[in-house]
Amino acid sequence: MSRHAGYSDRINHAFAFAAKHHDRQVRKGTKLPYLTHPANVAVILSRYDRDDDTIVAGILHDVVEDCVRDGDTEEMLEQRIGEKFGSAVLGTVLEVTYRRVDDEGIELSSDDRKTDYLARLGAAGDASRWVCAADNVHDANSVLWDLRRTEDSNSVWSRLSGGRSATVRWYRDVLDRLDETEFREPIVEELRSVVVALEGEA
Repeated sequence: MSRHAGYSDRINHAFAFAAKHHDRQVRKGTKLPYLTHPANVAVILSRYDRDDDTIVAGILHDVVEDCVRDGDTEEMLEQRIGEKFGSAVLGTVLEVTYRRVDDEGIELSSDDRKTDYLARLGAAGDASRWVCAADNVHDANSVLWDLRRTEDSNSVWSRLSGGRSATVRWYRDVLDRLDETEFREPIVEELRSVVVALEGEA
């Protein structure tokens, strides 16, 4: 795996693949193409000098999440993602993907999916935690930037699942869980900064 990533054939391929998947999707409550999110996750990971596999995982994280939500099996994901980008990339993303069902095959509620996600962070590898942190850094910053650009904060909070309190609590829960796993990378301090700023806005 190359260091000092930022551009490679694999990263280009991942962007093309994600662009096709997210083609008709927009960011919730906005007119922004959805691809702006995985692109920003990739930029954040590149800024911290992550390797190609981690950046590719960041680009594809919502592709995999959509596939899991739609009921794709592990075999289908291996054929669609693993064979194209490597099993390591797929494994990294799956460690930080919301699951539809638990290990016993029981359907998880929305709240249970979040609890399950946080619990699985404890066993996730460092690459997965990097993807988790970068994903939440961009999502939380997007909320913060929108709040600072508008005079009507309710127009921002109302488009987010659970509104103001649930949104801020989720980012705090992710941050606290990363702290509990002793993930001490500098991106955690970036996430901490934006979470504190959001709590100030709330």
